[in-house]
Amino acid sequence: MADYPIISDVSAYIIKTLREKMCPEPIPSANNIEISSPLSQDVDYIVGLYLYDIREDVEVTGPRYIQQGRAQISKPPRPYALYYMVFINGSGQMGLKDPDIQKIIGRIAQIVNDNSSVRPNELQSWLDTQEPPIVLSQAKISLEEKVRVWQAINKPYQISLFYRAAPVYLSSGEIISTPRITDASFEIAVTGEERG
Repeated sequence: MADYPIISDVSAYIIKTLREKMCPEPIPSANNIEISSPLSQDVDYIVGLYLYDIREDVEVTGPRYIQQGRAQISKPPRPYALYYMVFINGSGQMGLKDPDIQKIIGRIAQIVNDNSSVRPNELQSWLDTQEPPIVLSQAKISLEEKVRVWQAINKPYQISLFYRAAPVYLSSGEIISTPRITDASFEIAVTGEERG
């Protein structure tokens, strides 16, 4: 199961995909697309990816324990949903006009729609289990909820895209050794007698 860097690996996948598909048009350089908070000041990028919430995905259930070899078990991985905001950097718009911003937002939406899932073993090549794909979909939140995300970081609302990435399985770091069976005994009991 995926190890703890999986959260940052999902973010890196989104950034890598945007950089590959958006440069040099409509974004001139890959350096203009960053993982960042809208709070970051004096930074020279155009598109920012902000992870604003992580929630346990209670709709997904798994086994109580996972077998790890012959004599070890671990707690099952926990499924999480990651919530992202993709925004245009207000402090570094480089003279972008509203039509430019709308074109950039439209291209981001198109790229995410076309690249909406990734398998965990593409993000963590050492994984030996087949986990379900992590799906990137539009977060089903209202305009009021979007405004609240901006208010939480003391910024005025601006047009942005909101996405949910799930399920992101995070493995347990705790391995439990189970006692080995060294002796076993069996008894055979005969019930009833045959009648002649």
